[in-house]
Formats: sequence, structure tokens, C-alpha cells
Amino acid sequence: MSTERINKRQKPDWLKTKIPIGKSYINIKDIVDKHKLHTICSSGKCPNMCECWGLGTATLMILGDVCTRSCKFCAVATGKPLSVDNDEPGRIAESVKLMNLKHCVLTSVDRDDLADGGANCWAETILQIKRIIPETTIEALIPDFQGKSELIKIVIGAKPEVISHNLETVKRMTPEIRSVANYQRSLKVVRQIAASGIISKSGIMLGLGEKEEEVLQTMDDLRQVGCAVFTLGQYLQPTSKHLPVHEFIRPEQFKKYEMIGLEKGFKYVESSPLVRSSYHAEKHIT
Repeated sequence: MSTERINKRQKPDWLKTKIPIGKSYINIKDIVDKHKLHTICSSGKCPNMCECWGLGTATLMILGDVCTRSCKFCAVATGKPLSVDNDEPGRIAESVKLMNLKHCVLTSVDRDDLADGGANCWAETILQIKRIIPETTIEALIPDFQGKSELIKIVIGAKPEVISHNLETVKRMTPEIRSVANYQRSLKVVRQIAASGIISKSGIMLGLGEKEEEVLQTMDDLRQVGCAVFTLGQYLQPTSKHLPVHEFIRPEQFKKYEMIGLEKGFKYVESSPLVRSSYHAEKHIT
């Protein structure tokens, strides 16, 4: 694998992003603040927040901003979440309308504290958006719901255009990087999504110490369960308490993975250092 060994405190040029400017960025920020919304853009310290908000798009996070799991790559807070806000689905839908989003991405923290894992809130949020802004398409980036197919079915029943569930990393590294979740369970979730007829999507991070052959095996595993869209991006250490970056993968290697993924049969492959699971998500609905 082609890598760039550098001081981990110094990002290579291809990972530098622009400072947010423009009315769209300010508008999105104002709506998020005014309606007390959570976004994975800010909670997850996404490097694309400036670009996406500047273009008038955002990934909204439901069910609070405190996760019951403690994955070693994730910047979202871990702890005991607050009770479910029953007004949140309507507030999210109204905010999507104010943002004038043509395509909306929803995600959530893991809510292992809830009997339904938050599945009913997921479904209600999707249905509220479809009721208020029926022309807006939706991607649901879901947790694994502990692999309970009846809960995943609830989200599928709300009929978002795309349902995504990330593997996050290769099989060998899953126990070290993910909390509670496991590789085979996540494949099972993607299989159920694909079998429903809804566009299925998954993604992984690179730069944690994975080998090229493991990345290619991950592609094969996802294709075997029917995954249609695959994303690959560079892992960036959010804080000193999280796993360090093992290596920075060069853009040429990401491009190589994109070409291989398309050859393996994925309909779309988003592969570059700054790609995150919701990056260019509007392209994946067809």
C-alpha cells in the first residue's frame, strides 16, 4: 500500500480543507443552532463540514448526541443518553424544509439503552420528512440495532431511498476499533437492506493499519451480500484519546481502490482521503 510517513500532527496537503464562507454555510449553522439539532458534521468532527454546509447540505443526527458505545475512532460523546425527544421527528422535518434540502442524510448514535434501539424514532422521522417535503429524498445511515432484523425492518418500512450501515474497518481490525458491533453482524444488516430492494450502502476508513488484500476482501464480502454503494476515506484521529493514525494513504491509492471497486460490481464507489459516508450522498439515489 502506498503511504506517506509524516509527523502525525501535520496533515498532508491533500487533507487540508477550506475555511467556511458564504450564505449557505451561515444559513445551515443558524438553523442547526436555532432548532437545537445535532449533526454528525460537528459531533463527528467531519473534515467536509465546511464544504457541505457551504453547499447547503448537512447530515442530521437523531436520538441525541450521546452514544451508548465507545468506538475508538469516533468523536461522538459516550455515556448515558437523555430520554427520547418525541418532538424531534417533527422538528427535524421542519428544519429540513427550512434548509431546502433536495436530499437529506440522517444518522444516529447507538441507543442500546432502548428496547427498540430507536428504530421507531427513525421511522417516524423519515415519515415526517416525507409528509412535509415529499420531494426530498432520504438516506438513513443506521446503527446495527444489535442485529435484530425486526428493528431494521421498521426502518426499511419507512422507505428511505438509501439505507447505509458502515463496516468501518476490515474484519481483522474490527474488535480493536469498534465497540459491541462486529463484522459479520454488520454484513448481515447490509444483506437485509439489499434484500429489501432499497439501495444498500457501506463504508470503511483507511489508515488504521489495514492491508490492501484486506480492503479487497472487504469489497468482496460486501458485494456478496448485495451492497451497491461503497465509500472509503482517510481516518483522522479526532482527539488524543482516540486511536492514532497509522498511516496517511495517498490519493493515488484511493483512486486505485475506486477502480477496483467498480470492477467488482459496486454501482458507486466514493474513494478519496476526505470522503465520509455521507459525502456526495445525493448521487447514490439512482
